[in-house]
Amino acid sequence: MDLMHPELTLDDVRSIPARLRDRVRHDVIGRDDIIELVLIALFADGHVLLEDYPGSGKTTLAKALGHGFAEAAQGAPEAIPSFRRVQFTPDLLPSDVTGVTLFDPNNATFTFRRGPVFASVLLVDEINRTSPKVQSALLEAMAEKQVTVDNVSHRLDELFFVIATQNPLDSVGTYPLPLAQLDRFLFKLSMKHIDPASELKVLQTWGHPRQAAELPQVQREEVLAARAAVRRQVAVSGAIEQCLVDVAQGLRDPRRTRQGVSTRCLVQAVPALQMRAVLHGRDFVSSEDLEALSQPLFRHRLELMPGVQGEALVQDALRAPIERLSRGTLGAA
Repeated sequence: MDLMHPELTLDDVRSIPARLRDRVRHDVIGRDDIIELVLIALFADGHVLLEDYPGSGKTTLAKALGHGFAEAAQGAPEAIPSFRRVQFTPDLLPSDVTGVTLFDPNNATFTFRRGPVFASVLLVDEINRTSPKVQSALLEAMAEKQVTVDNVSHRLDELFFVIATQNPLDSVGTYPLPLAQLDRFLFKLSMKHIDPASELKVLQTWGHPRQAAELPQVQREEVLAARAAVRRQVAVSGAIEQCLVDVAQGLRDPRRTRQGVSTRCLVQAVPALQMRAVLHGRDFVSSEDLEALSQPLFRHRLELMPGVQGEALVQDALRAPIERLSRGTLGAA
């Protein structure tokens, strides 16, 4: 057992996202399905892209999640803040995100000043309002949890979680994210309008004193320990793995896609499926998990032929593999 990440039971694991969920629900009303998916991504060591028009609560959700983490003890060596935010604008530079090397004339030495990526949770607001050059500055950070500045690599926090927001591509002044960037996001989520009852509650509670500070926070070490426990204790059968591969093959149909899902996508999908199983009271991944996560997992990674709808393609690719998986499960019972 890793002494840095002591073994937790799955009941222990469930209590950690429950605390985060309570804090986020306090500030974000009517978004329980989105909150669950964001928590799955966090505990699966993925990243999330939230898309919708301004005023839908994207930034509020991200800030509520970030403030759910307890700050490192004051004075701790190399303490990394629990939450940082960077607003992407057209004049932003890559060094504004990753950090910059500065020369100290008093000591005649170079010192690296860390950028906002050095945080446990990073909110990247309006990621598609800056140039592709700056967008690409996040590629290494999201994939390898490090940044390279002046040929020197600097490690990021082991927890490092990006939650990015973007406006739809028909908005003025937006730059589309390349597929290489989109593939780094475990989920892409659209925040539709909340239901009328929740919208009314938002109006009724707006401006009133809020007591989120009284809700318990989560330590970064708890999340790391939970990630390790889920990997070891939630079973993923060979049939589920085969089902994932079969779905990927269906999403690479040359008649309907210019580019299908990557192998990286399948690797990232496994811990997400495991975490969803835990949140729904199981210690094994089932077809239910794959069906529930298929759209946010796959749809944004596809480059489609003209006239093809991504949601319909994912549904079609999922149908036959899920049927084979169900028949195999019944035969083994």
